[in-house]
Amino acid sequence: MCDFNNLDESEKEKYHLMMMECAEAFGGVNFFLQLLEGIRKHTSHPLIAKHSEFKFSRGTIRWEKVIFKDKLNLLFKIRVNESKNGNLLPAESGKEYKNVMNLIRTLSPIEFTVRPKNANDGEGFTFKPFDKIDEGITRLNPIFDAIFFCSVDTIKKVLAYTRKDD
Repeated sequence: MCDFNNLDESEKEKYHLMMMECAEAFGGVNFFLQLLEGIRKHTSHPLIAKHSEFKFSRGTIRWEKVIFKDKLNLLFKIRVNESKNGNLLPAESGKEYKNVMNLIRTLSPIEFTVRPKNANDGEGFTFKPFDKIDEGITRLNPIFDAIFFCSVDTIKKVLAYTRKDD
């Protein structure tokens, strides 16, 4: 999803609707963008926080399990593979396969909860880190990817997207 310009129109619209739904559940586009900017400005990556939460002036993101730096580094590495192959999983014969499968098994059950500080701003939303397509294909959940990895400028493009009628 971070390569938004190269997606086809139907995927762009799907991601736009998904991000708009998240933004509205968090109090609007501006609050949602402030969340993303807060995450990007954080000195260490929020996913490796000791207390499994990220707090900022407009709300919090919580998850149930501590994620260690080695898992985060592997996640950064396999994101590149996903953008090339459309799949997080490497070939079963590859030397990274076992490590990637362990990462997916470790992170798959985790649910991330995003809540605004003020209950009047929205009810918030939840998401998982991965979407399992089938037995051999697993992808990053676009919401997870947008919140923790994509640039804020890309998410602005996604949120501002309007479908071009042919």
